[in-house]
This record gives sequence, structure tokens and C-alpha cells, in this order.
Amino acid sequence: MSEQLQEVLQEAKKLRGELGSAAYHQIVTSLYQKAEATAQQAVRKAARRDWDRRIDDILTSRVFGYPIMLLLLAGVFWLTIQGANYPSALLSNLLFGLEEHLINFFLWLHAPAWLYGFLIAGVYRTLAWVVSVMLPPMAIFFPLFTLMEDLGYLPRIAFNMDGLFRRVGAHGKQSLTMAMGFGCNAAGVIAARIIQSPRERLIAILTNTFVPCNGRFPTLVAMAAIFFGGASVSALSGSLIASAVVLGIVLLGVLVTLAVSWLLSHTVLKGLPSNFALELPPYRPPQVGKIIVRSILDRTLFVLRRAAIIAAPAGGLIWILANVSIGGTSILSHVAGFLNPFAELIGLDGVILLAFLLGLPANEIVVPIILMSYLAAGTMTDLESISAMRKVFAENGWTWLTGLNVLLFSLLHFPCGTTLLTIKKETGSAKWTLLGFALPTAIAVIICFLVTQLVRLIGLV
Repeated sequence: MSEQLQEVLQEAKKLRGELGSAAYHQIVTSLYQKAEATAQQAVRKAARRDWDRRIDDILTSRVFGYPIMLLLLAGVFWLTIQGANYPSALLSNLLFGLEEHLINFFLWLHAPAWLYGFLIAGVYRTLAWVVSVMLPPMAIFFPLFTLMEDLGYLPRIAFNMDGLFRRVGAHGKQSLTMAMGFGCNAAGVIAARIIQSPRERLIAILTNTFVPCNGRFPTLVAMAAIFFGGASVSALSGSLIASAVVLGIVLLGVLVTLAVSWLLSHTVLKGLPSNFALELPPYRPPQVGKIIVRSILDRTLFVLRRAAIIAAPAGGLIWILANVSIGGTSILSHVAGFLNPFAELIGLDGVILLAFLLGLPANEIVVPIILMSYLAAGTMTDLESISAMRKVFAENGWTWLTGLNVLLFSLLHFPCGTTLLTIKKETGSAKWTLLGFALPTAIAVIICFLVTQLVRLIGLV
């Protein structure tokens, strides 16, 4: 009996490969049409379900589906970025305001300077950066995202994106994990659990880093404002140009996600795409209490805890590298000089490349490390004024090409330590974690190299 069953399964697999997913969807569609016709004859249609159908005719249509989806997601991103500005500044002032009191406490204890320097200027300041930058955006983004999930709109996004992802050999639900990655890539990796196929779940996990998380947005916005918006004649047009550049970078991330998904599905993760027949759930009023608990406790604080675990020791390491000297020069400067020849090939410099490497625990600390290195401050530094940052960068040889490559490298490079740790926990494999680090890094290096060499060849810089 088992042999007969195996033969039937093999024949079914063969037929599935020959027919393809189109036949499957035709069969499923015909079944649903038959069920709907039967229901119409036997059941009186509820008015609420009728409203659901009318709304779906708009939200999932080929004409309005994508524009509405993009506008809603853009609205969520805008609310996240704009809404996080004030609480982030407030939290930053609070945490950094405590720094002086902590130093006074160590002085009162007559502790050696290196000890409170390591603990306060290194560990505490890094944690303060991570918390003040990550917590407010996540506290806004995750409830908004959970609200759309509770309303029943997220399945409509998956429905709209299913065909696009299926064409590259991925799963329609990957669009949901990609959207979650805009808040935090680690959360996007966790969200890949909704994909049943192990192969397609891995594709979603490995490509989630190509959408910029809230930790990368400060770098993207700063570079766009300094090197592209700053060239405008007015503040309004400058902000519009900078916003357009950031939007272009985000769309590039989506395109790279699709391209790499296709590459993986035709190489190391080759296989037949699983069929995705999604029965759209009815719309329902959101449960505010559950939304707050799920988004704050299960997502925001969960991701923040992982980021803090990795960022704390990294902050101490950065302080040591910046304050321990060899031959009168800090270790940080020695390493930056060693990396400089390679960094120049991809349109960066050794300081920038080292900042990205040291920013592995959290992307939020990349720009402060760059400023610290240029200003020889010994501790992570932030300049609130865009014009002040532009002056520092210009004095250290930056051009618009440098700013562009920082944008590209920030978008495409390896995920943060929190995301890598999450990949390891979700896949249970060091091999896939290593690929999750190496693949985006290789793509970032190749694209920055090609852009740099092309611009230099044409003579634009």
C-alpha cells in the first residue's frame, strides 16, 4: 500500500510541475465560484458581507489596489518618522541628561577615569543612542501595523503582492514580512513564520534586510538632506528633493528584494513555488487593548531588548578603540587607515567603512561614530545641525558621490547584530546566518563599486 501511495504522490508532483500554479489557481477559483453560487441560492447575504465585498472591489482592484496600498504604507511611514521626532528628542535629552549625574557619582566614588569612561561614555552612551532612536519609531510603527493587521487589511496587501512575488519564485506573504521590516528587520524575520514553506520562508528571511529599518532612516535622511536637498535654493524644495531621494532609495530596496528573491529561488533555494490561495477574512473593528499589548510587549520591547544586549558590549569596545593609542594614534585611526584603500574603491573612506562595521550592533550609531572619528572626540558625537555636519564632511573630503554611496551602502549592507541573532534563532543554522551577512554585504560592495567607477569614468567628480 505504501508503494502505491508513493507512486500516487510522485505522479501528483509530476502533474503539478507540468500544470504549474496557474492551473491550481483556476481550480481553486472555480471551487470558490461554485461554493459562492451555492451559498447565494441557500443563504440570504448579510449586509455587512456585502459591504466587505464592495470595499474589496476597491482595495484589491488592479487599478486602485496598488496606489491605495502605497499611500497607506507611506502614511504609516510618515507618521512613524514625523511622530517619533519629538519623543525621540525628549528621550535623548532625558537619557543624555543623566550622563552628567552618573559621571559625578563615579567621581564621588573616586573611581578611575578609564572605568567611568568605559561604562558611561562607552556602554551607557551607546545604549542611550539605541534606545532614544529605536524605541519611539517602533512604539509608533508596530501599533499602526498591528492596527492594519487587526482590521484585516494586511491579507489584502498579500493578495495584491502575491502575483509579483510568485513571479520571482517567492511567496505572496513575503510582502507582509517586507513591510514589517520597515519598522525593524528583526521583526520582519520573525514575521516570516507566517510562511508555511521552509524554502520560501528562508527567502523572506534572507532578503528582509534590503528594506531600510528605522535604524537606517536617520542616516538616509541625513545624507539626502546634506548632499541632495542642501543644494536647493529654498528649504521647501530642498525637503521635497531629499524626500524624493529617500523614497527612491526605499523603492530600490524593494526592487533588490525582488531580484535577490529570484536569484535565491533559482540557485541555493531552488524549488517549485507553493500555491497561495488566500480567503480574505472579513473586516472587523480593532481591539485596542490587544493591539497595545501585542505591539508594545510582544514586538517593541522584544526587539529593543535584543538590540540592547548586543549594543552594550559594542559600546565599550568602540570606546576602547577610540581611547587606546599606539604610537600616539588611536586604534580606531589605525584600523580606519588600514581599510582606506579598499573603501576608496567603493566610494567611501576607511572611517566610513569602519563605522559601518562597528555599527553592527545597531545601525543608529553609524553616523555618530563617523563624527567621533573625524572630530577625534574619543566618544560618540552627534551634531544636531545639518549645516554643521555638512561642514565636517566637506572638510574630510566628502562629495555628492560619497553621500550617494553612503546611502546605497546603508540600504544594502549586512543586517544589524539583532537581526543576525534573530536569523540564527529562527533558522537554527549558522550557515544561513552567515549567508544573511555575506549576501547583502557582497551586493552593497558590488553596487557601490560599479556606481563609483562609472561616475569617475564619466568624470562627474
